[in-house]
Amino acid sequence: MHGRPRKPSKPEDEAASAAKAQKLRALQSQFLHNHHNNIYTKEAVDLSAKLLEINPESYTAWNYRKLALEHNLSQSESDSDSFKSLLDEELIVVENALRQNFKSYGAWHHRKWVLSKGHSSADHELRLLDKFQKADSRNFHAWNYRRFVAALMNRSEEDELKYTEDMINNNFSNYSAWHNRSVLLSNLLKKKSEGFQKEKVLPEEYEFVHQALFTDPDDQSGWFYHLWLLDQTVKVDSPLLVSSWPANGSDLVLSGDRHLGDSASSLLTSFHSDSRTFPLILYFNQAVHGVNSSTVTVDYEFNTSKDLIWEPISINNSQTAQVWVTKLNYPNVELHALKEYQVEVSLGHDWGIVSSSGFHYSHPSCYTFKVCLKLAETDPTEELGGEIISWRDENFCIYKTDSQESSPAVSLDQLSIKSDNDLSASEWRVAAIANEIDHFRELLSLINCKIGKLTLARLLMAHDAMMHSSGNKVAHFEEVLELYSDLMKLDPSHIRYYKEEHSLVSMQQVTSSQESLLRHCFCYEDLNCSYIGNPICLRLNNLSLSRIGSFEKLLWVRMLDLSHNDLSSIEGLEAMQLLSCLNLSSNKLGSFTALEPLRLLKSLRVLNISYNEIGAHSIDTTRYLCSSPLSHSIGNKWNLGETAIDDDIKNYWEAYFILKGLKLTQLDLLGNAVADETFKLFVIKVLPALKWLDGEKMC
Repeated sequence: MHGRPRKPSKPEDEAASAAKAQKLRALQSQFLHNHHNNIYTKEAVDLSAKLLEINPESYTAWNYRKLALEHNLSQSESDSDSFKSLLDEELIVVENALRQNFKSYGAWHHRKWVLSKGHSSADHELRLLDKFQKADSRNFHAWNYRRFVAALMNRSEEDELKYTEDMINNNFSNYSAWHNRSVLLSNLLKKKSEGFQKEKVLPEEYEFVHQALFTDPDDQSGWFYHLWLLDQTVKVDSPLLVSSWPANGSDLVLSGDRHLGDSASSLLTSFHSDSRTFPLILYFNQAVHGVNSSTVTVDYEFNTSKDLIWEPISINNSQTAQVWVTKLNYPNVELHALKEYQVEVSLGHDWGIVSSSGFHYSHPSCYTFKVCLKLAETDPTEELGGEIISWRDENFCIYKTDSQESSPAVSLDQLSIKSDNDLSASEWRVAAIANEIDHFRELLSLINCKIGKLTLARLLMAHDAMMHSSGNKVAHFEEVLELYSDLMKLDPSHIRYYKEEHSLVSMQQVTSSQESLLRHCFCYEDLNCSYIGNPICLRLNNLSLSRIGSFEKLLWVRMLDLSHNDLSSIEGLEAMQLLSCLNLSSNKLGSFTALEPLRLLKSLRVLNISYNEIGAHSIDTTRYLCSSPLSHSIGNKWNLGETAIDDDIKNYWEAYFILKGLKLTQLDLLGNAVADETFKLFVIKVLPALKWLDGEKMC
């Protein structure tokens, strides 16, 4: 165990083990006879004590003693001395069992049960705990029991906090003491006890944990506590609205014609809809529920918010989600007529929006955008999907904008919706993080510490986020990316984690400003493409991305190129509700279940998943994360009763579940192990609107 070589047993040891086993079998046989026949005599109870002293993990024996104690206590309710004697005897039995194995779950649970009977001595229990914690100061059973005893005896959390400090000073490596300290401080901060305010306590705790980190940087206990402190410093409990589409302050041109004319500015602000609707998307910083027409007010001339139905965008069909969508209707207007409407969205005036952790949306917010209606002069006659989308480089040209033309991001500064309250980071938080950055830069100048580099990267990103929220654009992207690159080399066993963090930072860098985002925006050559009303393609190809992020900045994107990366998952992509064309070719997607977010992209028409690893793995590690006939998460949405369950569906149920709700007109599968002729015939049957498959026009 733990790398220690097993020693060969000696003959005398084997003989002793055999004798012990024979004795244990005899005890168990007699004990089970007593248990099955409800025998609770003193001799029978003593026999169970002997059994537990040999084998403290015998749960049946602990349950028997509960029954025996209840029986004997009922016989001596009027005799207080006898009552006390029975409970004392039970505590002694537990203590003897713990001496054999002080990590016995059954023994600790039984001791709690005995104390809950009302007979206990705080001093005795705490002395016993001291003995066990000296034997093993990280014994989490003892720490859990200590919390139980402290609550039972009404010991103050301040006293327990002082105890953890003493234990940590005695041994910096006491992970359990650090954990208990975080639990106690969380309670004290939540209750806002006297002298326990974050701005006072957290800076002091940073100084306290520095003693452990800088004394022994290789010990992980203090690092976990430091990570908890960082979370306490930067986290915002209440949910916030961080972005929307249409964006705050934007001007949206609605067109009933897919052909948008030759107006350059219309390329970015136009939205085509055959159904005379357009989506309204809200993106929160955490998953929430309770978004409805009562909690979100939408004021606009041609409809009422009472008619709106809000839907959560969640792959597990939960009613809690970060992204919520509704449809706004616009009316018929005369040909050639232009009319402008203002839409105002407000939320937070009602406490009905609640996060998954139970915090209410408590920051009243309001934002506006304009809608200009421009309906079709002629009905489009060409069939949707009549032309093929090609992702070759020569089909894209760099997008150029002038000072009068809207940015595709519609001003990134406006994506973060500002409320009436001051949501900027307070000075003490920024100062605390800046101070930590200085300390860890100093530490890394002295030693090459992996976890120190990781902590510095986290601190720098936290500092940038707080400074950005207060209006100061401070960025350490290059330094953070270099830290994660170093970590990939220093710690290859965790390279996947570092690559994903590196990718998330890269995404934040790309979306951090209009200038950086525009460098990845390209015009598709066919401006009259019927697939999309906005032929601007965001090309994030060849960036070595293993994870996608910053979706709150990408809600406007309708054409996205993620080809030639290292993606094995597209988690979060479901937020991009406007997406019509998606290129995921030449990645590391290993199965159709990794594509589950696509199910929620109802506007998706073009999909390229060629040259991935779909079908190449005998074991799909994401299969049971995907909704399926074996899952309760999908409810009645998986209704095979409407479809004949033929052999194809049985063989390809993952692909069927992902593809069956999509209205794809173009699909590329080449280069995947699954893409044989049998599978292609299955795809044609599942996607009746398909016009192009692997570059070939369907008959």
